This record gives sequence, C-alpha cells and structure tokens, in this order.
Amino acid sequence: MAYTPHGRHLIAGDWTAGAATFASSPAHGAARAFAVGTPDLVARACAAAEEAFWSYGYSTREERAAFLNAIADEIEARSEAITAIGTSETGLPEARLNGERGRTTGQLRLFASHILKGDYLDRRHDAALPDRQPLPRPDLRMIQRPIGPVAVFGASNFPLAFSTAGGDTAAALAAGCPVVVKGHSAHPGTGEIVAEAIHAAIRTTGMPAGVFSLIQGGRRDVGEALVTDPRIRAVGFTGSLAGGRALFDLCASRPDPIPFFGELGSVNPMFLLPSALKARGPEIARGWAGSLTMGAGQFCTNPGIAVVIHGPDADAFTTAATEALSHIGAQVMLTDGIAAAYRQGRDRIAGSQGVQEVLTSMCDLRNATPYLFATTGREWLSNHALGEEVFGPLGLIVRAADAAEMEEIARSLQGQLTCTLHLDAGDTALGQKLMPVLERKAGRVLANGFPTGVEVCDAMVHGGPYPASTNFGATSVGTLSIRRFLRPVCYQNMPDDLLSGDLLHPSVEV
Repeated sequence: MAYTPHGRHLIAGDWTAGAATFASSPAHGAARAFAVGTPDLVARACAAAEEAFWSYGYSTREERAAFLNAIADEIEARSEAITAIGTSETGLPEARLNGERGRTTGQLRLFASHILKGDYLDRRHDAALPDRQPLPRPDLRMIQRPIGPVAVFGASNFPLAFSTAGGDTAAALAAGCPVVVKGHSAHPGTGEIVAEAIHAAIRTTGMPAGVFSLIQGGRRDVGEALVTDPRIRAVGFTGSLAGGRALFDLCASRPDPIPFFGELGSVNPMFLLPSALKARGPEIARGWAGSLTMGAGQFCTNPGIAVVIHGPDADAFTTAATEALSHIGAQVMLTDGIAAAYRQGRDRIAGSQGVQEVLTSMCDLRNATPYLFATTGREWLSNHALGEEVFGPLGLIVRAADAAEMEEIARSLQGQLTCTLHLDAGDTALGQKLMPVLERKAGRVLANGFPTGVEVCDAMVHGGPYPASTNFGATSVGTLSIRRFLRPVCYQNMPDDLLSGDLLHPSVEV
C-alpha cells in the first residue's frame, strides 16, 4: 500500500507539527516536508519518558515481551509501504530494505525471547548467615535494573536496523527503559512510518504513551538538548567520529555524567598471511571486492584495508582485486553529503605521500564508484591519516616488507570493530603472534571470511576499543547489548513484600 508521510513528530502519543519544516532529499521520488525538532519538543518528550518510566520500568518481562513482539507485528503489517518509502529516500534496493526489515523485527523478537528467559538479570543471592563469627552476614540479593529514559540517534546507513526501532531502541525497551529517538534527516519518512508501528503497538498493549517519542530534523541544538536533558540516563549513537565525539563530550561534561554508547566507525583491516595469500590470493581478492563494494561500501564493517607481504603473491592479489573492482559500476549513496565526504576521503588518500593509485574511476553527484590504492608498510606506519575511515567502496592495500612489519602494522592500529585473518595451515605460527594483538584492537576477530554482515545473536559483539566505539565493554548488536541500559542493585535484608517478582520468582515459562 502507498504511504504519504504527514511530516510530524510523535511526542508521547501525539503527532505534533512545528512552525518550521525541512524538505527531505530522496534518491528518487518527490521530496516531502517534515517538522523541524526543537529543544522544547525534546523537553516534552523527555518529561513524558520520565513519567512513563515509573510504570514501564516496573512492568513484567511478559508485558515487555508482548510489547516488543507487537512492534514487530506492526512493522511487518506495513512491510510494503516501508520498503517503498525506504528505497525512495535512501536509494537502497528493495532486497536490501526487505532484509533489513527482517533483521529489525528479528531483533525485537530476539529480545522478547531473551528477557523471558531472565538470564540477563544476573540474579545473585547470598543467604544470611546469622551465626557466622566474628560477625553475621546479612541476606544479600542482586539484580540488574533498568536505568531510566534512553536517547537514541538514528543512523544514516541503516534506516531500519539502526534507527527508529533498531537495535538500540529494542535493547532499551527490553530492559524497561523508555526511548526518545532523534530521527535521521536522511530518511525521515521511513522513521515516521516505523514510529507509527510503535505507536500502534503502544495502544494495543496498553503501554504508557511516553514510552516512545520520535523527534525529526533539527539542528545541533536538538541533539545537544537531548543528551543534556537531566532525565536522559544513557545515549545510543551510530554515526561519524566527529559527531559522536561531540555528543560524547557533552555527556561527560554534564553535572551528572551519563554513558554514551557511540559506534563511530572502523577501517576493519584484513591480514592475508603468506600461505593463504599464495594458495588463495586471487580468490580472496574477489571476495574482498564484493565485500568492499556491498551497499556502496556504506557499512561500518566495510573492510577498507588489506595487509599483505610484498612479493609476487601480493602482485597477484592486487591484479585480481583490480580486475574484480573494475567491473563494478556506480552505486547511489545514501545522501548527497555522504557522497561528497566519500570524494573528499578519496582525495585525501590519493594525495598522501607514498600512495599509489591502482584503480581510479569517475563519480559525481550522489554516486560512488570503487577506488583502489596501495602503499608500503613503512608509509602506513608513518602516516596515521591512512588509517582513518573512508565511508564508501575504497580499498587500500598495505604491502608489509615481512612478517615482522605485518605485526608492527597490527600493533599500530587504533580500535576497530573487526579484524580479519586469512590463513592456511602453514600460517599458524604467524597467526598465533597476531591473535593477541588483534583481540586487543577489535571487538570481533574473523578467520577466512569478510566482516560485512553482522549476525544478530547472543555471541555477537559489534563494538571495540576507541574510536570504533566509545565504550569498549559494550556491544550494539546481540543480546549482550541490553546490559548498556541496566545497572546492578543490591538489596540487603529486604522484606519479600518490597522485592520485585524477578527476585522472588526467577523462572518464566517461555
């Protein structure tokens, strides 16, 4: 069915217009007008979220699971309309939007199942020891409790899975935390229709209206107002290093500092060890080309760096990668601004000392084409700018002089979301040297694969040391991500009548 956006904010159950509007910039189709967010709207949404917390934060796991499943149902009921407006706004193909919608509803249902099991509560009980000498021990119980209202910033590159009802929102709602979303202006219509799905689920399940709000558009003052509002207790963010760091600093400088869980990007280096490079170099190169250009390279796990040891096998890898990339045409990027930033990143790499252009192409307007560059390990080690992310289908081959320099390159890395080892049986010794380094650098370490494609499951970690993310102990994907929005509380000698049902009755039928 067709969907025509109305362009309003959702503030605690009310669709609210504004005095000012901004125009969307779709990849194709008509532009639409959307209300511009303001600090006053932020204050209203945060006040409603705080009020909702006094009931939602103390709801049962069964109630919250039903709410999460209802959101998923309402999103699926709007599937065709979501895909239509999503492809129009972003230029992403239908298959990608359909898959991302499935991931979004899958995350919601995964968290519904996860909280019913109750393991995330990490319940602990040390029974009283009244006769212990020299002092008795009190009865002590511990459980994880929701922290309060959470602010979520929608991502530009995932209009569904990392935006309005994406992973941050799903984890916070599962924990018992109301959510205020700052929608991304790259896809405001997509954000609006998903907010309508959440609004419908609120009504059908009887949740408080303030449990969710969506604020569209707005300048920097809207984001600043959101992260500094005293009722917000944590922030989830996926976006640029510069924007994320600015918000992170605001959170840290509050009178009451709060955690900022920012996923800020990564170059996701691959290390091709000698035996694997000799046996499978061209095959790995073709796989790399596919991963590098998937979705116009607009994935935070895009493997932008390939580290090889200089020699004929590296030459064969470079030739195969060049051939594979040369057949990939222009792709539409998510926004004009992202396309412009991609060209700026290309120019920065191309203008760097000691960098060789291997494959060049022409791209303009909102399009992106692949680029491939090469440099030496010594140049990489002397120029930290080569390790900065270029968001798009650009690859850099780093030729190390030998295995020792490859290890030195690994040690020089900043924090990454992923690091990959391509290795065969003859590479075990070098792999063993690299593993302790890479696991300190990244949240996910892969063998013989490509990092694009983040599985939504219990064991996944999507995060890493700074600047990949601002909190190395957290993940924004997988069930462990719920822990960002919980805190432990210990109850000493507390009467049963004052304890929550989760402490007294830990089992729930699933």
